[in-house]
Amino acid sequence: MTKRILITLVGVLLLAGGLAGIKTLQIRKMMDKGAAPLSPPETVTAATAQTVSWETALVAVGSLAAVQGVTVAAEQPGKVVRIAFTAGGAVKAGELLVQLDTVAEEAQLRALETSASLAKVNLGRMTELVDKGLVARADYDSTEASFKQAVAQADNLRAVIAKKQIRAPFSGQLGIRLVNLGQILKEGEPVVSLQVLQPILVNFSLPQQELARVRPGLGVRLTADGVGEAVITGEITAINPEMDAVTRSITLQATVANSDERLHPGMFATVSVVLPDRREVLVLPATAVLYAPYSDSVFVVEEKKDEATGAASRILRQQFVRLGERRGDFVAVQDGLKPGETVVSTGVFKLRNGQAVVVDNALAPPFEQAPKPENN
Repeated sequence: MTKRILITLVGVLLLAGGLAGIKTLQIRKMMDKGAAPLSPPETVTAATAQTVSWETALVAVGSLAAVQGVTVAAEQPGKVVRIAFTAGGAVKAGELLVQLDTVAEEAQLRALETSASLAKVNLGRMTELVDKGLVARADYDSTEASFKQAVAQADNLRAVIAKKQIRAPFSGQLGIRLVNLGQILKEGEPVVSLQVLQPILVNFSLPQQELARVRPGLGVRLTADGVGEAVITGEITAINPEMDAVTRSITLQATVANSDERLHPGMFATVSVVLPDRREVLVLPATAVLYAPYSDSVFVVEEKKDEATGAASRILRQQFVRLGERRGDFVAVQDGLKPGETVVSTGVFKLRNGQAVVVDNALAPPFEQAPKPENN
């Protein structure tokens, strides 16, 4: 009995040892696989860092203003008896806009003209008498003064009547009518806005350190909401001689074409002053950059050979970079990369340092400096 129990115990121990050995081998294999995982290479798109020539431009936000613009107002009080313009229409210099009531003034003018005519006749008679020595010179001078006074009073009333005919001071585009027929206008009360829209001015400011780089005659490019993707060109025509003491900026004025009159005074616009010098910059697609609070980086694609097999493969090296200006789909790299280095151009957020990759640009998107996305 004891011998049987001993044999059974030995068998159980052998079985337990065999199971323990098998389990140990399995655990060891699993640990080895965890220490050196063999993941398949990631398929990526790639682009080459290249040096291009970018024009130098100073960008600012400006405000549009008319070359000539005024709110036409009444110079004399009176009642509106005629409105001779159409709101929003074009007008020539000197055209009648509003006629005020001049019935009383015209009646007074006739009386003054009669007085002036009588004074003229009296002056003629007095001239004949003074030539014959029949009257004193002082009487002649008094008669002459009375004639001139009568003429001046008539001229003054004619000027008042002329001012009650409100006319356009220059040719331009009219705005919304601000008066109605029969309305009693006061002196200085607005009638309608009159603006010259072709050409048009844009006023903008630049920091004082840029003053040495700008001068009248430099070209500008203007874009604004409301005119679509159109880029309107012009040139700097004036530089304010006085610097703003608060912002330390200089105000400039440029004149731009507005043949279709889509630009209006008061609109804001983005102004780019095109400088004559160009600069060489190293550029990458903006999607190649992994943006992070601590520093921006890119993944450089490098060739690596397996020491055992000699087979070549491509792996990633994360490289921190310092970025500059961005234009369109590209961003300038100021430090961290060299021309000709290949970097991953899309999907960088899912990559890691040292990862094996395969480059396939079949589905790579096109990168442009002035992209025009389709409206889907």
